Amino acid sequence: MLLRIGEKIINRQKINQIIDEMLDLRSRGFSQQEVANRVGIDRTVISKLETVGEVRKGGRVALVGFPIENCEELRRMAAQEGIDYSLLMSEQERWDFVQNKTGVGLFNTIMEIIATLHNYDIVIILGSNLRIKLMETLLDKEIIGVQIGESPIAENKYVDPESIRSIVRQLFA
Repeated sequence: MLLRIGEKIINRQKINQIIDEMLDLRSRGFSQQEVANRVGIDRTVISKLETVGEVRKGGRVALVGFPIENCEELRRMAAQEGIDYSLLMSEQERWDFVQNKTGVGLFNTIMEIIATLHNYDIVIILGSNLRIKLMETLLDKEIIGVQIGESPIAENKYVDPESIRSIVRQLFA
């Protein structure tokens, strides 16, 4: 995709390819300077990009997702991996959650959930593009969004537990 910025035409695909190559080389153990020499950019650019994308190691982790087909499987994985808090719901559980509360009760419960999530350093969100953006706005925490569909999602989505396990293990590495 090409973008016009002032008098320049920018090739976004080329930028993404260089960033992908840079991250691949860095994850394989190359130094920032070695990567800079290979891809033809300044070492400080690599440092700044890594800082922008850095997710802190350790800390308390929460997992939130809906509508999820395999909630129980993900809960077991979360417990095995040391995730501190899980809130996973199927589409039916989500509707039950909403319909079994008054307006004020629902508002208070949602506020309690948001307050609870503020106690965690990292929140992994499994949801629609819209829900992920909303959580990024509401929480002043590191959010790792795993998009399971475009909003609105009206049916349960299967989430591969191993892909989430991989994310969690990278956080604790």
